[in-house]
Amino acid sequence: MQLPYSEKLDIAHFSRLFDNKSECYKLFWFQAIVSRIMQGKNMFTYEELINEMIADAWYMVTEYHLNLGPNDTLEKAVNRLAGISAMKSSEKKEALLEYLENCRDRDVMRMKRTLIRNVPYRLQAPFMESMRGDEWKRTEGELAERINQEKRLMYYFQAFEGLQTRIELQPDWIFYIRQNHEIIQGWIELNMITYLQRRNPSVPGIVDKLYPPKERKLDKVKKYWKLIIHLHPIHEIYADTELSEKDVSIDHFVPWSYVAHDEFWNLHPTTKSINSSKSNHLPDWELYFPLLCKTEYASYEMMWRFPRVQEEFEKCAKEHLNNMEIRGRLYRQGLSEKEFSERLEEVILPVYQSARNAGFNSWVMR
Repeated sequence: MQLPYSEKLDIAHFSRLFDNKSECYKLFWFQAIVSRIMQGKNMFTYEELINEMIADAWYMVTEYHLNLGPNDTLEKAVNRLAGISAMKSSEKKEALLEYLENCRDRDVMRMKRTLIRNVPYRLQAPFMESMRGDEWKRTEGELAERINQEKRLMYYFQAFEGLQTRIELQPDWIFYIRQNHEIIQGWIELNMITYLQRRNPSVPGIVDKLYPPKERKLDKVKKYWKLIIHLHPIHEIYADTELSEKDVSIDHFVPWSYVAHDEFWNLHPTTKSINSSKSNHLPDWELYFPLLCKTEYASYEMMWRFPRVQEEFEKCAKEHLNNMEIRGRLYRQGLSEKEFSERLEEVILPVYQSARNAGFNSWVMR
């Protein structure tokens, strides 16, 4: 990706910040710097940036179950925070940052200190080609002092005090980052996606898992199921109770936090309270998949029986059936219930198993 040119700054070396990203720390550290710059700041402590990194990784780890790397300290810090704070995976970033500012849990503090050992110094390595080998083998304080002798860097270190060490961004770099923020943020995200996809090769929709999800629009699907319920009794698959048009919520059988899409074959009706209770868990396959098949086949039959239902199905298909091969296999006319169920299993089971391997827990309605 081509970054904007500058007559004053060394963009050639800047564009190589992420050339060596065997771990995720550089990506999160620089993203934290950019975030603070856009808040109008030019100086910040190590701990401020580490807190920002943990908050940025929170949703990826707690909600999406993404792997940040083998033995990754940032991932461990997020999991430790989740364990001691009882905060939800959907917690607002502001609340996470406030908690982190006041958190003095011994394990969290130890992980924060681990995270500042290398990345504050190594991030700018492309600018310092003269520093090689043993020159990097110094104490953190000595390393900061040595780097401060370099010219034309993005930032320099102020009085070294562990987590309270401050870095100060240079005015020309602040101006450049602010002027080109959207491009630079896109560049960070592109590198983040590449990194995460390598670490999570079987996980779909990485591009949609960098941030908390935007509001999902399932109005057409809900309208479709309300029409089905109006014409024919439908039982909720988890509680085995008859659904009412007044209380219909659309559930992702394999959680949205894994699939990151709203494909029609993964959606079915439930109630708001049950949907909330299920949250982002995986329904027990042996118990609930046969019931899902019965519900989906009932709607399939209604779709080919009533023109009104088929009309609503077509409206849903425009937004929620993006794979024409799946549509042709699963929704063509004339399938028996056995054929339909077998084809639905062929579509859903690999996704279900992949989500299970990613750490999503099995769930049974209590």
